[in-house]
Amino acid sequence: MHITIVTIFPEFFDSALSCGLLGQARERGLVSFSFVNPRDFAFDRHRSVDDRPYGGGPGMVMTLPPLKRAMQSIETPGQIVAMTPRGKPFCQSMAESLSHQRALTLVCGRYEGYDERFTSLFPVEETSVGDMVLNGGETAALAVIEATTRLIPGFMGHADSGSEESFAAGLLEYPHYTRPEEFEELVVPEVLLSGDHAAIAAWRRKKSLETTLARRPDLFDQVDMDRADMQYLASIMRQRMGRNLYLCLVHGPVRNKYGQDAVVSLTNLDLHDIARVSRTYGLGGFSVVTPLEDQKKLAATLLSHWTSGPGGQRNPDRAEALSLVSVHDRIEDAMHAVKAKTGQAPIVFATSATAEKTVSLRCVQHTLTTSPILLLFGTGHGLTEDTLEFTTGCLRPIRPFDVYNHLSVRAAAAITVDRLLGDVG
Repeated sequence: MHITIVTIFPEFFDSALSCGLLGQARERGLVSFSFVNPRDFAFDRHRSVDDRPYGGGPGMVMTLPPLKRAMQSIETPGQIVAMTPRGKPFCQSMAESLSHQRALTLVCGRYEGYDERFTSLFPVEETSVGDMVLNGGETAALAVIEATTRLIPGFMGHADSGSEESFAAGLLEYPHYTRPEEFEELVVPEVLLSGDHAAIAAWRRKKSLETTLARRPDLFDQVDMDRADMQYLASIMRQRMGRNLYLCLVHGPVRNKYGQDAVVSLTNLDLHDIARVSRTYGLGGFSVVTPLEDQKKLAATLLSHWTSGPGGQRNPDRAEALSLVSVHDRIEDAMHAVKAKTGQAPIVFATSATAEKTVSLRCVQHTLTTSPILLLFGTGHGLTEDTLEFTTGCLRPIRPFDVYNHLSVRAAAAITVDRLLGDVG
């Protein structure tokens, strides 16, 4: 492959194109470079290649006459690619396409860019290496050169090196480890020491999926995945969604059977059962809201018995579940606690058997993938209208078309959490 670089700073490339694998590839004749400087085609004594923009504004613009003559001097330009922030994002598939070209011309803009008519004079493909502003196209051109030339057969020492890297299969790459096996108490994952090549391949695939999901989920739109990949991603998503879900059991203010605002007593059974549901599904936490001092003291006594007292010593699983419980005066305090833990203010949804304005489970599930949610459950005869006013919406009733909607709050919480996060099949 021969690459022609159109630049007013050819010296920028002296070191980068002469070291490492790229330098070796040049020595072996796999890739060659030439430079065309538009200044050499300027006619004035200052060798000017820029001028003020029509319409005014800051900066200068690369002018057409020297740029056109520079391009016309290239005998075999091949595919022409210009570096510009407004271009199509450069990606691995584009590098793969360019690597098959025998000739390639890279145009490095400077100043505010080149005169727009340049793209009418030549068949230019514009590309961008990222959403940032550089001093010029030279740095971007280096990225294109490295990504493209390393895909030329024989460029890399190991034939599989290119096929197992980030983006090669559409995914980000799995993590790598080398000797020593243990360093400052940090150890290499055991599977990589096992010699089981199938297990190692499976581990690496899962790690690629995890990394891509965490950092570049947009890449999944272009990735071919099998059923095992999809199931694994679904399990990760459920875990993430679970960590973003916080339950809140409201004891006051709630409605009594007469439709009046009231405060009801908390129960030992509610604390235990909803805490166990929260732990089973990996939720972020479980809040209890009551403005009554005696109820808060009762909750503190119950929780301390099971988390740090004799109950926890006899039943550590119950202690683990009840460690998720916190007690607050107001719903706003529960919201602040979630924000303190996650760094994000939670989106508040409610549950109600009678609410008219409802949202679907799918809506809440979608929100859980990116944001923490505080999901309110009312005791007594449900949440007050004032409470429902500051929520984003209410989940549809568990039995929306049935006249009997009188589940215990423990059962409602379990069913709702399972519908949001439960395993399928």
